[in-house]
Amino acid sequence: MSYILDAAVLGAGIAGSSMAKALADRGWDTMLLDRQSFPRHKVCGEFLSPESQSTLHAFGLLEPAGLLRPSFIERVRLIFENGAEIEIPLPGTALGVSRYSLDTALHIAAENSGVLLHTATTVTSVTPCGEGYSIEMKREGVREVVQAKAVIAAWGANRRAGLPGSRPSGDAGQSHIGVKTHFQGIDMEPVIELYFFPGGYLGICPIEGGFVNAAALLEREAFQEADKNVLGFIEAAARSNPKLYKRLINAAPVSGTQAAVAPVDLKRKPLAWDMIPQVGDAAMMIPPLCGDGMSMALRSAQLCTPLADRYLRGEISLAGWKREYTRLIHGEFKHPLRWGRFLQWLFGVPVISWLLPGAAQLAPGLAVRLVQATRLKQTDF
Repeated sequence: MSYILDAAVLGAGIAGSSMAKALADRGWDTMLLDRQSFPRHKVCGEFLSPESQSTLHAFGLLEPAGLLRPSFIERVRLIFENGAEIEIPLPGTALGVSRYSLDTALHIAAENSGVLLHTATTVTSVTPCGEGYSIEMKREGVREVVQAKAVIAAWGANRRAGLPGSRPSGDAGQSHIGVKTHFQGIDMEPVIELYFFPGGYLGICPIEGGFVNAAALLEREAFQEADKNVLGFIEAAARSNPKLYKRLINAAPVSGTQAAVAPVDLKRKPLAWDMIPQVGDAAMMIPPLCGDGMSMALRSAQLCTPLADRYLRGEISLAGWKREYTRLIHGEFKHPLRWGRFLQWLFGVPVISWLLPGAAQLAPGLAVRLVQATRLKQTDF
C-alpha cells in the first residue's frame, strides 16, 4: 500500500508525537511512524520540568498529561557518595509521569487531531523524490511506500545506519549505558533524588500510581563487573553510595518496567539537518543529570513546526527551512549544552563530592544558578 501525504514524522516519542499533532492541527495530512510497539517503557528520567509543561501547553498537550495523575515535584536533592547533600528548589512545580503512560496519551491526542499513526513499522530508506521524499517501510513483513512533501526525523539518538542523521558510535569503551526500572515500596517526598557514585549517577523520581522511577547513566568501563541486566547495574550502583543502598534495600522492582539503552554518546554535536530536519534526541542530547531532556526535545519540535508549516504553504524553500532551523537550533541550545556537559564533567571529579556541598552552604544560590544555566529560556511561542 502507498500513501501520498503532506508530512511524515519518523519517530513517535515526545518530540515526534507533538510535532505530528501540531502539523495536523494546521490542516496537513500527517503520518507518524515508529519502529517500536506501544505502550512501552523507555529509559528516561520521567520528569516534566516547568519548561516542558510550558511547551506541552503550547502544543495543546498539557491537559492530556495532567489527566495521567502525575506526581508533583518541588525540589531536587543531590546526594553524594560521602553522604553530603544539596537541596535545590525548582522554579515551579514539576511533574513525574512515566513514558509508558505519557507516550500513549500523546499518541491518542495526535490521532484525535487527524494524525495517521503506524507503530511497529520500520523505516528502511528515505530518498528524495520529485518535490518531496519517498519513504520505504516494513510493517508485519509487508513492504509499503509513503510519498511525503516534508519528512521530519524524530527517531532518537541511535538511528539505524544508512538513514539520515546516523553517525559513528565512537569508542564503545568510552560510552555510557542508560538503564531504568520502576520500584514500589519507596515513600517519596515531592523531591527528585539524584545519587552520585564513581562512574555515574542515578535519579529517583516519584511518578503516577505511587510508583517510583529509577534511571541511571553509567560509564561502561566502570560497570564491567556488574551483572549484565538492568537490576544488576542498579544493584552495582547502589553498592557505591550508602544512602542509595539504604533507599533501595526494601524496594521491589515492578516486573516488566526495565529498559536499557546503549551506547549513550554525550559528546556528539547538535545536528539540526541531514537531508531532512532532525528533532528531539536526533538533533541533540543534554546530559541527563540536567533533568531537562524532554524540554529540549519539545523545544526543537516547537522551533521546527512553524518552519515546516511555512514550507508546506510555499512561503519558504527547503534551503530556507534548513538555514533558519539550523540557526535556531544552534542559537537556542548552544548555552545549555555547554553548561550541561560542564556539569557532567564536574560531577565526575571525585573531589567535588567534598567541595560542592560546602560551597553551596557558603553561597546558597550557587547550585541554583548552575541548574538555571542548563535551562532553556521561556518563550512566548
